[in-house]
Formats: sequence, structure tokens, C-alpha cells
Amino acid sequence: MGCCYSSETEATGQDREERKPLIPHPNPDSKPTNGTERNTANITSARTDEQALLSSILHKTALNIIDVSAADSQGMEQHEYMDKARQYSTKLAVLSNTLSQKKPTALPSLTSQPHQVLASDLVPYSDVQQVSKIAAYAYSAISQIKVDAKEELVVQFAIP
Repeated sequence: MGCCYSSETEATGQDREERKPLIPHPNPDSKPTNGTERNTANITSARTDEQALLSSILHKTALNIIDVSAADSQGMEQHEYMDKARQYSTKLAVLSNTLSQKKPTALPSLTSQPHQVLASDLVPYSDVQQVSKIAAYAYSAISQIKVDAKEELVVQFAIP
């Protein structure tokens, strides 16, 4: 496939493997059942076929995975290892210096002594009720504001 001289009959083993469906039809010779018929033998065979197919996919995936955690550094000489460690530490030092220079701005402070504000007495409940009542009156007044249009806001200019 892909070559001008190739044909469908010349498929290699790899091509056949790539074209094979992941989940084949469980029983291609049987007629599909309508919704009223239940064939338990087909259902159990389909389940075992799916399990076998899933286990083969899992096995193929396990063969293709490279476990990098199992790779050890025995192939590296000690002086190479020390050189790399030195390089990483210098890069880390440079990065930490650039990050320490970019300090975030502090939050604005409303008081110079927040511990005294937090330790002070609570606001009386009557004051909270009064503020809530005033806010409700203000909301009511704002919701009753209506604009009466006396004239158009967009006016056509006379163009000669």
C-alpha cells in the first residue's frame, strides 16, 4: 500500500495487523437478534472474546512500554555524574536568583496593626440590621428609577 506497484493482495503481516479490527464481531455467521430474543450462549462467548481481546491489547501495550524508572545510572562514570550534578546546581542557582528578584507585590494594607482590628469587639447586631435595612431601601429606590425618553438619542444630521 502506498507504492504505485503494490496491490491489496501483497499485504505484509504488519499491514494485516494494522488493519485488523480491535473488537471483531463475536459471531459473524449468525443473524443479528432482534430485541426480543436473548441468546445467552452468544452473550457469554462475546464476553469471553472481549476479555481475550482486552488481554491481548494489554499484552501488546506492555511490550511497547519502556520503563524508564528501571534504567539505572551505572553506565555513567562518577566524574560525569558529578559534572552533571554541578551543571544542574548552577542552573538551579541562576533560576532561583531570577525568581527571587521578581517578588510579588504585597496586598494593600488597610491598617498598620491588623491584630488589634481582629482582636477588637464584634459589631453589634443592631448595627448590622440597620445597614441591611438601609441597603434594602437603596436597592428598592434604585430599582424604581425609570428613564422617560423625551427625544431620540440618535439624531440624523442633514448632509447636503
